[in-house]
Amino acid sequence: MIITGAAFVLGDNIDTDQIIPAQYLNLVPTIAAEYRELGRHALAGLPNACRAFMQPGAYQTDYPILIAGRNFGCGSSREHAPVALGAAGVKVVVAASFARIFFRNCIATGELYPVECRARLCETVKTGDTVMLDLAAQTLRHEARGAVFALAPLGAAQDVIDAGGIFAYARARGMLHVN
Repeated sequence: MIITGAAFVLGDNIDTDQIIPAQYLNLVPTIAAEYRELGRHALAGLPNACRAFMQPGAYQTDYPILIAGRNFGCGSSREHAPVALGAAGVKVVVAASFARIFFRNCIATGELYPVECRARLCETVKTGDTVMLDLAAQTLRHEARGAVFALAPLGAAQDVIDAGGIFAYARARGMLHVN
């Protein structure tokens, strides 16, 4: 799978309160209108950054790729965090490292790909730069510079995300029986 688009760049220790503030946790992702509303408030906990991430009145961001530093998704173990980013149109988060619970919630919900990169891309890539992420080749290419960075493999987790999350994956393989 190849994902190409403009990147939105963040630093280290972006926590789930910054990704989706607690005041929006009453929104139910299985209700279409509330799912859209979650996307509208993605990254609203970041001072001033949400204005650049989401245009006023928009429900979808212009940035399908987030680039971050270390410990992305730390803090509370809310699955609303990857859901809000996915609802906003984010396809992948590339970070130096992830909080374990956020990483697992990305896989469980199937909302977006959490991909690690040893290089500190948050110091190389700038917001608005176009990047191409090739999950099969495990590379990220900075289009303007032509620089290519190695990514950590997702392994079997990619199959779960591709299926749309853990429940969709289990259903598709006959592990869950729905009456």
